[in-house]
Amino acid sequence: MSSFRFIPLLALALALAGAVAAESAPPPLATAAAEYRVVAREFRLDGVVEALHRSTVSAQTQGQVEELHYDVDDYVEKGALLVRLRDTEHRARVSQATAEVRSATATLERVRDEHERIAGLFAKRSVSESAMDAATAELTAVEAALESATARLEQAEEQLAYTRIRAPYSGLVTHRHISRGEMASPGTPLMSGISLDALRVVVDVPQSLIPAVRAGGQARIQLPDGELIEATRITIFPFADMGSSTFQVRLMLPEGLPGLFPGMFVKTRFVVGERRELLVPQAALVQRSEVTGVYVVDEAGRPSLRQIRVGRQVGDQFVVLAGLDEGEQVAIDPIAASLARKALGDRP
Repeated sequence: MSSFRFIPLLALALALAGAVAAESAPPPLATAAAEYRVVAREFRLDGVVEALHRSTVSAQTQGQVEELHYDVDDYVEKGALLVRLRDTEHRARVSQATAEVRSATATLERVRDEHERIAGLFAKRSVSESAMDAATAELTAVEAALESATARLEQAEEQLAYTRIRAPYSGLVTHRHISRGEMASPGTPLMSGISLDALRVVVDVPQSLIPAVRAGGQARIQLPDGELIEATRITIFPFADMGSSTFQVRLMLPEGLPGLFPGMFVKTRFVVGERRELLVPQAALVQRSEVTGVYVVDEAGRPSLRQIRVGRQVGDQFVVLAGLDEGEQVAIDPIAASLARKALGDRP
């Protein structure tokens, strides 16, 4: 009787052990297959960031520098007053030209009234034709004198406006070429500046790649923080440099990119064709010191860490150069895969 009682107890113990083992077993791992895809073939080159708007503001009239409102590295809004020249002489010319215009206007009114009076008399045959011609000639001469005086006033006002030099666009001051108290003449450089609102990247591309670059029409720029952005416009110069046999290519950047300044070096990637690459998700990569690997999950669901060699990044995936075959399953959560190996008694 004791042996019969022992068998049910043994079966119950085995069932309980199986249940506990089932409860402690790790859940199935989420995986993704390494697969080949047709991706763009890229050629990488170094480029230099430059400002689209960079210029030197020069004096357009003569005068002594009285005020300098900005210096190097100052940010300037568009239309802000940069330099003010002494305008005493220019104001005097404006006043003189204004007086001449007033005098010519008064003379024109008087001559016009006289012309109308003589024209009325001429219609009644009370004055000779020569008197009428003389009145008309005088009216024409006075009208020309008024036009000349008005032109001198406009010129004087323009020269007065030139004593206030304003910023043509918003940006940073890079050089100050003059100091307070110096005499400025037409053409004298005053300040140089650049705009950070519109930037582009200049790249020297070998002539062997130009046909592929023209055909592809796509390029990306890698920012200092690693982000990749598409160039909004590609401009290829129609001639090559005689010394290096390279073509200059300009890549226009989107507006408002932080952390970029003229003169910085950046990486560029030009699309020059297509090819098949073996890809795995970026989330599946494991970095152990200088070794890159993935957890490969076999048919039984057991993960094992395998070292691989990766290439460039394509979106949220990486190109596998060695270490994996097409169709192999990799865990997309390396931490969960490491815990599963510990639960199974393996080293992580």
